[in-house]
Amino acid sequence: MATNTVTTVWKENMQFESDNPSGHPIVIDTSEEHGGNNSGLRPKAMMLSSLAGCSGLDIVPMLEKMRVKIDDFKIVVTGELTEEHPKYYHKVLVDYHFYGSDLDEKKINKAVDLSIEKYCGVMEMFRKFADVTTAIHLHNN
Repeated sequence: MATNTVTTVWKENMQFESDNPSGHPIVIDTSEEHGGNNSGLRPKAMMLSSLAGCSGLDIVPMLEKMRVKIDDFKIVVTGELTEEHPKYYHKVLVDYHFYGSDLDEKKINKAVDLSIEKYCGVMEMFRKFADVTTAIHLHNN
């Protein structure tokens, strides 16, 4: 069974540094209004980035294998937090935006669907606690 281990070390004030199996550390902090220095990533928002990154890492190589040409690609993830503590994302919207001159809608939909339904483990984790909605947007140049 595969495992990952990260070590997170308090640096100062509200700032922490967390290692990563890739060897690239990240800084975690909060806003000045919450006692931080605004010098790093917010933990909850980082979860949304992880979701986008996981799905994107699935989709790009699938599109390459399918010989689908895209000029640009971005994923916009919006999470809605609960009102009560502990606050967590109970609604998440994942918008996939593809840009190009001759986008193959069928193949793009297939790649996104495979990521959503089969490959993206972070997406599966989010489904355990949030209502996740996805949408695909094609922007033909």
